[in-house]
Amino acid sequence: MPELPEVETTVRGLERVLKGRRIARVEARRADLRRSFPKDLGQRLTGAKVTGLGRRAKYGLIHTDRHDTMVFHLGMSGSWRIDHAELGKHDHLLIETDEGNRLALNDPRRFGSVDLVSTDELNEWPAFKALGPEPFGLDPKELQRRLAGRTAAIKLLLGDQRIVAGLGNIYVCEALYRARIHPKRAGGSVSLDRLRKLVVAIKDVLTEAIEAGGSTLRNFASPDGELGYFSKTFAVYDREGKPCACGGTVRRIVQGGRSTFYCPSCQR
Repeated sequence: MPELPEVETTVRGLERVLKGRRIARVEARRADLRRSFPKDLGQRLTGAKVTGLGRRAKYGLIHTDRHDTMVFHLGMSGSWRIDHAELGKHDHLLIETDEGNRLALNDPRRFGSVDLVSTDELNEWPAFKALGPEPFGLDPKELQRRLAGRTAAIKLLLGDQRIVAGLGNIYVCEALYRARIHPKRAGGSVSLDRLRKLVVAIKDVLTEAIEAGGSTLRNFASPDGELGYFSKTFAVYDREGKPCACGGTVRRIVQGGRSTFYCPSCQR
């Protein structure tokens, strides 16, 4: 599944061809993804000027001068493709600009989504209203407050979008490793000093992943077709049985139905 760095990479790629351009054509090539496309999507976007792009958690945002924002989620397998001469069967939404660029939202498994929300009402949109703070704005004391009294594993709590928005399985594993925190440790038992290290680790691992273009898992690629290479620097994720830098051996466990990778020798 594309996570925060992959979505950020996607938004930055789209920005190069969309910001400041007018949308000349919109074509929904099927009725739905995870849910139906907005019925008035084409009417509201055609002729609109893209004023900016952004991201909230794992959602991409395309703002227009009509005070509408197209909100997209890439689901499990989604990606945007730019200037493909031939459309494939999984290219479900097409956008063309006045400059002639063509963008296609490709989603083989159709777990993604596209919504159109009034820009002024974005913060109150139900999917956003329930979200916690963004990782890059995370404060250790605020994180401690959100974890207070929680007995669930820190790994599971960090993946709860109500506690921190946008963190996913890969980068939580890597951040916990860097902070030397065991993924099974109760969230409420992690000291403020260790949370300070964790917050730094979260920001660092996300920054590095964005700079590397994300992690190429399954079929994710940035809009220009480039593959991310952060996966080449994984310390623990998907490295079960391989040596840790400390001399220990990386293990895999299942938490909340997801694989967790960690080093029992240096994560406590």
